[in-house]
Amino acid sequence: MRAQPVSHATVTVAVALTALLAVPAHAAPLPWQPPPVNLCGETGFDPVNRLPDPAAPPAPPLPPSIDIPVWVPQLTPVPVPDPPHDQTRVAQVPLPADPCRNPCPTVRDTPEPEPATTDETTSTGSAIAVPRIRIQPEIEPIPIPVPGGEGEPAQQAPAPVIRPAEAGPVAAPVAPAQVESVRLVEQVTGPGSTNRTDMRWQVDGTDLGLFWETEPGRVAMVFGDTFGEGWVYGGAGSDTADWRSNALAFSTDRDLHDGITIESMVQDSPCHAAELLGSRKIKNWETTTIPTSGFALGTRQFMSYMSVNHWSKIPGMWLTNYGGLAYSDDGGQTWTKDQHARWENMFGLGRFQVAAMVPHGEYVYMFGTPNGRIGVIGLARVRAADVLNKTAYQYWVNGNWAPAAENSATPLVAGTASELSVRFDADSGQWQMVYLDAIANQIVLRTAAEPQGAWTSTVPLVSTEMYPKAYGGFIHPWSTAHDLYFTISAWDSYNVYLMHARLNPPR
Repeated sequence: MRAQPVSHATVTVAVALTALLAVPAHAAPLPWQPPPVNLCGETGFDPVNRLPDPAAPPAPPLPPSIDIPVWVPQLTPVPVPDPPHDQTRVAQVPLPADPCRNPCPTVRDTPEPEPATTDETTSTGSAIAVPRIRIQPEIEPIPIPVPGGEGEPAQQAPAPVIRPAEAGPVAAPVAPAQVESVRLVEQVTGPGSTNRTDMRWQVDGTDLGLFWETEPGRVAMVFGDTFGEGWVYGGAGSDTADWRSNALAFSTDRDLHDGITIESMVQDSPCHAAELLGSRKIKNWETTTIPTSGFALGTRQFMSYMSVNHWSKIPGMWLTNYGGLAYSDDGGQTWTKDQHARWENMFGLGRFQVAAMVPHGEYVYMFGTPNGRIGVIGLARVRAADVLNKTAYQYWVNGNWAPAAENSATPLVAGTASELSVRFDADSGQWQMVYLDAIANQIVLRTAAEPQGAWTSTVPLVSTEMYPKAYGGFIHPWSTAHDLYFTISAWDSYNVYLMHARLNPPR
């Protein structure tokens, strides 16, 4: 997800709102230390709240310029239907045995180390420069649908299935897990990462990092808005920085103690991560398509996603068009958006816009929240064979699984939540749920014996005061009841980090 700076008109279509908590409230910064460096000598990003570099020159008391945004409406023709998505794919270029060697030198040059420079412009006077005032036009598209070319072929709607209401009582509450420790394992993506995703797949800035097991011994890792060469530190990139709405990586690395190794990504050209699900990239129509979870049923892969209409200027809020499902029958290389498995966001009130879907037994469970970061959690289930048939879903309402009750789903827990990640731990027989609690300034953990609860109280994992502007909390499927591995993203560095929580689950 990405955020929208008000001072850059050309970015209005391409930016995303990812951090509700722009400034930590009370955390005492840790002492400054140099940013991390990978084994190739490339500098990465430290997401921890730290004191500034004591050797750095003091920041100027006033910015050099102040931009005043001016809203400019613009009629924007939108050809409909959506054009077919480009499904061009190429095989993974074999990665060199030397991890520091560039696998595609014709795609991107290996950056040369920057020479040390001496600041010769230190001011000796006491005068304070007056900032320049600039009027910054901010284009606000007004989409106008116009006839376009041929779109994707129409899909036949599944036959309606209405299942009767069934009892769904909550289970006895379990004791909350205790957190012994939480540590930052590594930076997974971007410049300075061990995976060197910038050089290998043109992934300089990205977020999320949602996991699922595609087959025994292999996991997929899907990212949100992704930017390549031209991305700069400070948040999401612009539409000129090789913007892809989503990207997908694969890993077989089971030793997560020292990080996660990305072995390949879905590519549309050598050393270039492909966009899986297309988006129109038109604000107020469809700005982007963001994955929210993934799972496998047999050899078919599924991905839930949200179609984002626009990112709000209110931090932590956005408006979706709908939440939907896509599927892949070639191992995640190409994807088809199901035209009927969609939860429309009528008047912005849809309850299942941001979904986390988990297969278990004969059912697939769908945990969902509305658009934005201040919604409550709802729950639905569907038989695995009917996962693409929206009419077959049952929603958990007041202790019953009820059909056609999407917007009546009973909140699973008190309080608000966003960006859910849920898994079932077979060893403990318990469900684990991690999400951002924006009100508490924390990424938290809850556990339960059944999907409908009763869920425990929140157990803090990551403070957004210690990790400023952090969001996410997506569980690696090879976690256990004792070792919880999950990813977080940080806004300014706009990249993904692997975290490890050592848990002491109750007996």
